[in-house]
Amino acid sequence: MGKLELRDLTKVFDGGGNGIVAVDELNVTIEDGDFLVLVGPSGCGKSTTLRCIAGLERATSGEIRLDGRNITDAKPKDRDMAMVFQNYALYPHMTVRKNIGYGLKITTDLSSDEIDERVESTAELLEISDLLNQKPKELSGGQQQRVALGRAIIREPEVFLMDEPLSNLDAKLRTQMRTEIQQLQQNMDVTTIYVTHDQTEAMTMGDKIAILNDGQLQQIGTPLVCYHKPDNQFVAGFIGSPSMNFLDVTRDGDRLLNDVFEYELSEETVSMLEGTTDQMTLGIRPEHIELTDGSEPNAIMTQVDVVEPMGEVTYAYIEIGDQIYTLSVDGETRIDAGDDIAVVFPEEKIHLFDDRSGAAIKNSTTTDHVEPTQRL
Repeated sequence: MGKLELRDLTKVFDGGGNGIVAVDELNVTIEDGDFLVLVGPSGCGKSTTLRCIAGLERATSGEIRLDGRNITDAKPKDRDMAMVFQNYALYPHMTVRKNIGYGLKITTDLSSDEIDERVESTAELLEISDLLNQKPKELSGGQQQRVALGRAIIREPEVFLMDEPLSNLDAKLRTQMRTEIQQLQQNMDVTTIYVTHDQTEAMTMGDKIAILNDGQLQQIGTPLVCYHKPDNQFVAGFIGSPSMNFLDVTRDGDRLLNDVFEYELSEETVSMLEGTTDQMTLGIRPEHIELTDGSEPNAIMTQVDVVEPMGEVTYAYIEIGDQIYTLSVDGETRIDAGDDIAVVFPEEKIHLFDDRSGAAIKNSTTTDHVEPTQRL
């Protein structure tokens, strides 16, 4: 079993008399065997949360429970967790064999032969058997990462904790290691909490993702739920690459008014907006903007500022008023800087957010099969 619960978890650092709230009443439940990714910008509290779970930081208040047992004040060695650090934290004077087996040597009564057997089994699983007699300085970054994973795996913990373990690798190796970590986690069926600032890692690796900002949980759900049904403007802007475009609008009856365009709404959408604020932010993802000949309702005339051909897709930066927005088109579509083009935002693809609170008022309606998360 490895069910982990965070109940009103709070961590406040003393900043010279002014308390700095790093984690603010965080409530998360990770079921046994789940892979949860904590994601958010630098300073959002994700690594502090992980360190509190590991026992490396003392929680200011709240509870951490593992399989129903309160471990909030337990020592790290008594939590049955294994952590993989960003910098690998390998002992430079030890061989790979000793690095992997050291944790078992100091925390168990296993014999040397038993430890060695488990080391070799773990090394075989990670395909590093030929490296067992080498030292960390002789290894590549990817090999060092596998050793760090092996040191965690060999302990057979209830929970794996991973703090941005791939950030020191190059892009190609990072992609490869993402897949390997997923396969390992699925094969071992161990509850895993993975911290990253990279929303691509979050989208591709986690069963669920928890988005944090300023120490507060913004949304938790499957990657597709958070992408298609964001609870607020922060989540909408953080999840997805390139980021969602945002435009200020004011609702006037069945129209959305911007400084440079008017957008007519259907009766269905108008009824959905009854009782909400008139000051809104319209969100549209780059891949959902469509090119048009200008004759369609709600067409917007723009000029292309910069074009970035990426092969399969092309990103174009277009001017609407005095702002620049991102458009994504098929890589075979010919579009050049300086072109005058017309675009349209399909109504079923637009998002609307409260201008003050940022809360979602309307999300995309083409993905209603995606179950929304419970509002926080």
